Amino acid sequence: MTEHPRIPLAGVIGSPIAHSRSPKLHGHWLKTYGIKGFYIPMDVAQADLPDVLGALPKAGFVGCNVTIPHKETALAIADVVTDRAALIGAANTLIFRKDGKIHADNTDGYGFLANLRQYAPSWDASAGPAAVFGAGGAARAIVSALIEAGAPEIRIANRTRARAETLRSEFGAKLTVYDWVHAADMLDGTMTVVNTSSLGMVGKPDLVLPVEALTPAATVTDIVYTPLRTRFLEDAARVGCTTVDGLGMLLHQAAPGFERWFGVRPEVTEELRRIVLEG
Repeated sequence: MTEHPRIPLAGVIGSPIAHSRSPKLHGHWLKTYGIKGFYIPMDVAQADLPDVLGALPKAGFVGCNVTIPHKETALAIADVVTDRAALIGAANTLIFRKDGKIHADNTDGYGFLANLRQYAPSWDASAGPAAVFGAGGAARAIVSALIEAGAPEIRIANRTRARAETLRSEFGAKLTVYDWVHAADMLDGTMTVVNTSSLGMVGKPDLVLPVEALTPAATVTDIVYTPLRTRFLEDAARVGCTTVDGLGMLLHQAAPGFERWFGVRPEVTEELRRIVLEG
């Protein structure tokens, strides 16, 4: 009797998770590269996460993504944590190692930078200050990435100022905190502007700013990708700024995990963007 190799499995854990586009994204890569594997969504309650993560390797899983509300808990459960995941305080990518240990990483910052470098190739973080709106989990990854890329100053505002102050205390003197009511003041002289908040997402109010304060040389990006072109991006484009939508961050952050799980470094292509947008 011929022994069949074990089919590698991966997936995404969250709650809720039915809305996730990650299965379509990874499914396209599996098909493109002819890999006999599967990537599935798993709705897991917070209380069950330790037991589930302990059982998955026994069922043939080589790793998984984790999303809201599990990113911080997954980091605490992991046996091995990358420096960037520790700095950000959250994990989005887990690798189940052959020695039985869970390896945790955070690829959100990588995805953010790769997206900008693909769609704004002349972007240079060191060209001037950056402005970041929002101070949640995505902001932590993006602030870390901007510092790594050489941003000389990061101005940050959040509707709850204390959360922005927490980021400043953790990431250091490069961060300057602004009150939300004065957030527009951050735009003066900035070369990189990032919306990490949910404002502009379908069902949420728009992020409305006096974009006339921006220099046309600035690069403006939004991590929201539903809709793909938020009002914030449209306003920035109207004054001549280079704009980058948030879908590429989702696509690029997925690539390192796919490579670790399935052994192939996948490409982020226009075909992939189209397929994922089709929902």
